[in-house]
Amino acid sequence: MEISKDKVAILDYVLKDDDGVILDQSDNGEFAFLAGAGGIIPGLENALNGKKSGDEINVTVAPKDGYGEIDPNGIQEIPKNMFPEDMQIEPEMQFHAEAPSGEMMVLTVVELKDDTIVADSNHALAGKTLHFNVTIIEVRDASKEELDHGHVHGPGGHHH
Repeated sequence: MEISKDKVAILDYVLKDDDGVILDQSDNGEFAFLAGAGGIIPGLENALNGKKSGDEINVTVAPKDGYGEIDPNGIQEIPKNMFPEDMQIEPEMQFHAEAPSGEMMVLTVVELKDDTIVADSNHALAGKTLHFNVTIIEVRDASKEELDHGHVHGPGGHHH
C-alpha cells in the first residue's frame, strides 16, 4: 500500500540542519500522520507521497516548503510592564500571546532590554533547510474515526 490521501503512514526519521546537527528524530514507529490532513510540512509530505512500507528516503526541504522564511514582522519589542512584575524572563523562554486577529501564537524571547523584551513569533525552524532521513514502517487505511477527526489515533482509539 502506498502513502496517499487518507492513508496513515508510520515512520522513523532523523531531521538534521545544513550542518548535520540532529534537530529531531523519531524511532520505534512512534511517529504517524494522516496523509492529506496537513499534519506535516508540505515538502516532506509531497516527498513521501507514493512511498510504501520498507522504503527509505532522504528528503531536503527548502524553507518555503517547510516552516517558511523568517518574517521580520514576527520580531517585536514588548514593554516589560506587560508582564507580571515578579516574572523571571530569560532568553529562549516561550510564552503564548493573542495576536490582533485573535489567534494564539507562541513567542520566544530573543533579547532583554532595559524596558522591553524582544520576542520572535517565527517558528524555530523558519528559514532553515531541513534534511530528513526517513524509513516508512507501515502504511494503512485510516479508520473512519481518524478521517472524521483529521488525525491519527494511537492504539486503543483516541484520547482527547
